Amino acid sequence: MIGKNNSYKKNFLIIIVYFFLTKLTYAQNIKNFNIQGNERVSDETVIMFSELDVGDFISQEKLNQALKKLYYTDYFKEVEISYENETIIIKVQENPIIQNITINGVDKNSLNEKIEELTSKIEKYPFVENKVNDQVALLKNLLKSYGYYFVELETYVDINPNNTVNLRYNFNLGEIAKIQKIKFIGEKVFSDTILRNIILSEEAKFWKFITRNKFLDINRINADVKRLNDFYKNRGFYNAKIKSTTAVITDENQFELIFNINSGNKFTFDNVQFYENKNINLNDLKLFEENFKNFQGKNYSKRKITKLVDEINAYTLKNEFVFLNATFEELVKKNNKIDIIIKFDELDKVFVDRINIFGNFITDEKVIRNSLIIDEGDAYNEILFNKSIANLKSLGIFKNVNYATNNNDKSNQTIDITVEEKPTGEIFAGAGTGTTGSNISGGIKENNYLGLGIKLDTNLTLTDDSIRGKFSVLNPNYKNSDKSIKTVIESSSDDFFTLSGYKTSKTGISIGTEFEQMNDMFVNIEISNYYEDLETSSNANSIVKKQEGSYFENLLTYEIKYNKLDQNYQPTDGFFNSFSQTLPVVSDDKSLVNKFTSSAYHSLTDNIILSAQFYLNTINSLDDNVRISKRVFIPSRRLRGFESGKIGPKDGSQYIGGNYASSLNLSSTVPNILFENEDLDFSLFLDLANVWEVDYNSSLDSNKIRSSTGISVNWYSPIGPLSFSYAIPLSDSNTDVTENFRFQIGTSF
Repeated sequence: MIGKNNSYKKNFLIIIVYFFLTKLTYAQNIKNFNIQGNERVSDETVIMFSELDVGDFISQEKLNQALKKLYYTDYFKEVEISYENETIIIKVQENPIIQNITINGVDKNSLNEKIEELTSKIEKYPFVENKVNDQVALLKNLLKSYGYYFVELETYVDINPNNTVNLRYNFNLGEIAKIQKIKFIGEKVFSDTILRNIILSEEAKFWKFITRNKFLDINRINADVKRLNDFYKNRGFYNAKIKSTTAVITDENQFELIFNINSGNKFTFDNVQFYENKNINLNDLKLFEENFKNFQGKNYSKRKITKLVDEINAYTLKNEFVFLNATFEELVKKNNKIDIIIKFDELDKVFVDRINIFGNFITDEKVIRNSLIIDEGDAYNEILFNKSIANLKSLGIFKNVNYATNNNDKSNQTIDITVEEKPTGEIFAGAGTGTTGSNISGGIKENNYLGLGIKLDTNLTLTDDSIRGKFSVLNPNYKNSDKSIKTVIESSSDDFFTLSGYKTSKTGISIGTEFEQMNDMFVNIEISNYYEDLETSSNANSIVKKQEGSYFENLLTYEIKYNKLDQNYQPTDGFFNSFSQTLPVVSDDKSLVNKFTSSAYHSLTDNIILSAQFYLNTINSLDDNVRISKRVFIPSRRLRGFESGKIGPKDGSQYIGGNYASSLNLSSTVPNILFENEDLDFSLFLDLANVWEVDYNSSLDSNKIRSSTGISVNWYSPIGPLSFSYAIPLSDSNTDVTENFRFQIGTSF
């Protein structure tokens, strides 16, 4: 027994010694490399890929890791690594390189471009079968998103003598898979018509000849599921679920898309509770508590409570509680009621360490930084930062403004702002046509002169009876003072003998400044000088004839603007109010002009923006009748369906304008009409307006409110912005001149 144990010990020692010697063999330094079999890839590159180096201690584990790393590069089909006499021997067999990719069977240029964009990612790269198979799957998914659900794709590999290959993709697109019918089953509560308007997918109808929404697309269907879930949860159905989506193929190689919905019970809001926080006085939140009481007893809506919490966070940020964040929890109770619990989480104090600006190849960096409300060293305030980004977008000189925040540590972060500059020069032209006349306009703009954000604008407008020219210079941040300076030189010649019984020529210059007086409140002050020569017609009445002559005017205008829009360019939410008054200083005419405008926007959904705009313009003389050339009319853009200047008070056959003019414009964007194009906007509108009252008796038409409705289209085309409108007058006077169609076109350089 003892002898047997001694034998075991001896054998064990031999194994230990062998293992030690083996390890010792590899536990040596690398002195040399011997690379074999490589033709295209250099020795140095192979060594670099292996991540081995001279002087390294070698082990079997390191050799295995190097082997994996070389395979991972996709450059090699076979790899062998060994270690002999302090030398690493690496034998490789290189994968061929994809020299060229040919696409057959796809005729559409736009689709070809998408395919080439995908295939270019592997062209000139090593040929690896699994990578090619992955790309084939991506290509099929791409084609399915364009409706080619039955696409067949064959891949051919042509081997060239220089260890390269050519790939041939042969496509058989097959029939376009259209959605023949969309159904909603289960406990759906709402009608199919309502639900179809919620989702993006559409039934294939003959008039939808461009939109891709009629094609079956899994990504779009997933988006539809989210939209349906949001729709139900914002209308009280807290537990709503889309149980399944099914696409059933029909005999015509089309699909029937079926959404199985379980709406569940309807829930209502009950109570709200605010968790106290030492850093905020709950009395400050009484307003929000009162607002929530308006929700009590009403249908549960995730959107409503999210908006309320966002408003609370906006309030805390505005009042410098910058390190508090309001969140909410939902407590489901009996009888389908839900309590909302709002609490305040303390955030780590974060300060802006650095702001980096990228992409401004033309624009001076100062122009960008002067638009930022938040600065380096400030506590990070999301409200102020979002407003800063909105300011940059409102400059009108950037196509895109992107940003990213990077935390350097717990208390400091860096903000990277990347701008994409758009062409700053613009050549524009416009035209309008009506029942009795037309107009044409054009000009040149430079929106970022010398990269300083200075705007130059020169334009000329010709109508049947007038010529107007204007040149303006705007410096939005004069000498880094946060004040804008604007100078305008303009000249006009109007022949209104037929229309209003007079003609006039006018030349003038104005200079003004604008600055922010309070948060979101701006003040504009302008001084202007004008010289006017007025000539009246022989058939004008005696009061108008007395006004013939030359006039000099020195005027002071002040304007107060209150801007709460989310962004100045294409706003989606908020409001804007403006009041201005023009006073005579040294003037041959003592007229007082008042103007008030108001705009409001509300985002009903991501695609539907409601807007309302009110306009009021008045002029009254302080000593005599208002000069006929200064009477007010409705701007053409505020009353579509009527020719500009051809409504309101008349003196005989002549339109003489009025002392008062007002308008109300209501509009709503319309999503997805015929075209699926983010650069194309459709809007439905209702315009109401009137011009009334003059200083003397005439054949007035003072009480008739004009109205029209129609559709407008704005297309941000490759050649520039194009706008079209078609309006139908709803109420007019027999003295009015109407027009239905109006268009404008421009281009940029």
